[in-house]
Amino acid sequence: MTTLDLSAGTAPASAPTPAKTAPPPERKIRIGGVTREDVLTILGALTGSLALDWILYERVMPFSGALGFLLCWYALFLAGYTLLGRLQWGPVLVRERLVSVVAWSAGLLVLALIADQIGYIAMRGYEAAQHLNFFTESMETTSALSPITSGGAIHAVVGSLEQLGLATLFAVPLGISAAVFMSEVGGRMARPVRTLVEAMTALPSIVAGLFVLGVVIITLGFEKSGFAASLALAVMMMPIVTRAAEVVIRLVPGTLREASFALGGSQWRTVWNVVLPTARPGLVTAVVLGMARGVGETSPVLLTAGFTTQFNANPFSDRQVSLPLYIWNYVKTPYPDMVARAFAAGLTLMTVVLILFVTARVVGGRRPGQLTRRQRRRIDRAARAAETAAADARRTSGSAAPVVAGAH
Repeated sequence: MTTLDLSAGTAPASAPTPAKTAPPPERKIRIGGVTREDVLTILGALTGSLALDWILYERVMPFSGALGFLLCWYALFLAGYTLLGRLQWGPVLVRERLVSVVAWSAGLLVLALIADQIGYIAMRGYEAAQHLNFFTESMETTSALSPITSGGAIHAVVGSLEQLGLATLFAVPLGISAAVFMSEVGGRMARPVRTLVEAMTALPSIVAGLFVLGVVIITLGFEKSGFAASLALAVMMMPIVTRAAEVVIRLVPGTLREASFALGGSQWRTVWNVVLPTARPGLVTAVVLGMARGVGETSPVLLTAGFTTQFNANPFSDRQVSLPLYIWNYVKTPYPDMVARAFAAGLTLMTVVLILFVTARVVGGRRPGQLTRRQRRRIDRAARAAETAAADARRTSGSAAPVVAGAH
């Protein structure tokens, strides 16, 4: 082996080998969330804009008023946040985070307004709501100068629940049926029905009350009652339920309908067993929106149910008052105790609406295809019955086998 072969084939043993460098440690990249820089930037923009707003609003400019101060502070905060963001981020990221700040601030503003309204009503109505008689007595034996420990709103609570229940019973089937007709059946009559529903959506509530007053009470001779008020509320609720239900039904995938038709289902069975169960959560939302429209109406109830201080649990006979009408009648009186009762009734109305909405969500807000407890228990009973029948059949066949063999 020559020297040339040695140099070409193998390296000398004394030749140094290059050292392998360790790879740099991995750095985790956090996607989304709120970082410390975001919080400090927002706090810096809030503090700086507040100081600048105070100097401009109180010392330089001839302005006054809390609303103007807050609006100016918010405008300066957005400008300051944009400037601080440009010092550390790119323009695209600055725009994205600015939009996020505007969205978050709008949501917090809405929550603050709701909390302020609830707190104000609770503070004004606590004086009457703290007494048990407010929820157990009516105003039949209570005058304007009676103490706060006399009288209540039980007759208005019962009237509101009965009128809203009857209106929901009338409006929901008609509204969902109209939505199914417009989205599933169609035809030449679908467009006139949709136009009529859209026109009824913007119908003033007083017009619905006048319609029921003229047709049901004056023409047909019915007396003012909770039933007449529920008809007026149903006229207000039905277009809301119809439009919301139509939008939800149209969101059901067409492949589900095609699969039902491919299995031999008719259009009626497809709508009843496939479309409506799939759209159930959205339909519950439509019902909730309709109830929200009808529960706070005052003028239709005033024209069709009248006002009374007596307890009347029969919505089909005599006058019946509701919580909105109770509030409207007593909040404009010059007596502090009457005003306190009106605010307590407002707090009661919010509680009743919250209970109704939560109940509607719990009852009808299940996911499509999710079984109820009763359906699961029925399936379990059927499975146990099938297992018992199979075990009895195996025992019967086992005991009958020797007899058959002996016969042969």
